[in-house]
Amino acid sequence: MRIQASLFPWLQEELGPLSEKQQQLVTVLEFARVEDFVRNYYGCVGAPAVDRQALARAFVAKAVYNISTNSHLRDRLLCDKVLRRICGFDSKGEVPSESTFSRAFAEFSESALPNRIHEALIEKYHSEHLVGHISRDSTAVEAREKVCDEAKEKAKKKKVAETAKKAQGKAKRGRPKRGEERTPKEIEITRLERQKTMTLKEMLTDLPTGCDVGTKRNSKGCQISWKGYKLHIDTADGAIPISFILTSASVHDSQAALPLATLTAQRVINCYDLMDAAYDSEIIREHSSSLGHVALIDFNHRSPNDTREFAPHEAQRYNERSTAERVNARLKDEFGARVIFVRGPQKIMTHLAFGLIALTVDQLMRVVT
Repeated sequence: MRIQASLFPWLQEELGPLSEKQQQLVTVLEFARVEDFVRNYYGCVGAPAVDRQALARAFVAKAVYNISTNSHLRDRLLCDKVLRRICGFDSKGEVPSESTFSRAFAEFSESALPNRIHEALIEKYHSEHLVGHISRDSTAVEAREKVCDEAKEKAKKKKVAETAKKAQGKAKRGRPKRGEERTPKEIEITRLERQKTMTLKEMLTDLPTGCDVGTKRNSKGCQISWKGYKLHIDTADGAIPISFILTSASVHDSQAALPLATLTAQRVINCYDLMDAAYDSEIIREHSSSLGHVALIDFNHRSPNDTREFAPHEAQRYNERSTAERVNARLKDEFGARVIFVRGPQKIMTHLAFGLIALTVDQLMRVVT
């Protein structure tokens, strides 16, 4: 590789021996080219601003080094000369205050900087490859914030509706008596049904993003709950994240399937969509078919009479879905998604996206080598 053959020797001559983690950071920065997406403020009117390009590289380093807070990132930059120079700070005096890091992070969140970098990364290095399988899955994202008012109001309305339903009792069967009037049963249109006629922008806007409580069953069948959000990821062969969406924790996996599939179809061409039983819906299957994909979705056996099973060749392909689990695990264990201290869906999405940039480059390098 060009980076290993020419860039590493030059950096080692300039900065000294590079550790394995420092080489990983240099590789991520060389692939991602974050400085191409950040405005340079030199020459502008007023007091000179801290170099936003160096700050953006520092946030990538925060993900690579699995650093949880801006305070710890700043301390690491002050005591690690090589890391400081790689990020673009020539001296300790150039490392800004913690509040400057926070303001820059808010700016990057407002402009969706890491999302744009990741999209460009996929377009440059993976858009021309035919992807065999896209594995779709979600992972819990725990947040250190209060449940939003929207989620509280939703839970309150749900409780009132359940109470009213119990008070009404079961509806009478058969024809009504003479003079008796019965109100027609209201048919609620689900979000999946609404999404069939929506554009991608409308689908993303319709998904709730506030902090609330989510519940799901883990791989051992135990029910777990968490407060925060849910990250939905489409992963290609080679454990390469292609697209991702952040929603409220209570959003069911199936409700993010259509917008996520549409987003992925704009970036790569794939043959199979692999999903677990949470996505078992004819609407999702029809949408995959409309995109020219074959949907392999595990069956949710809702009744004893449901005996649907995969054919042997389909079961073998479905085993490739384990790549989604590996991406979720690496993102949490190695790239900062396990413990998050920022608040709000926008900032949490930015924090996760910087980690996904580092993870994507790391997996691209593994595929190449």
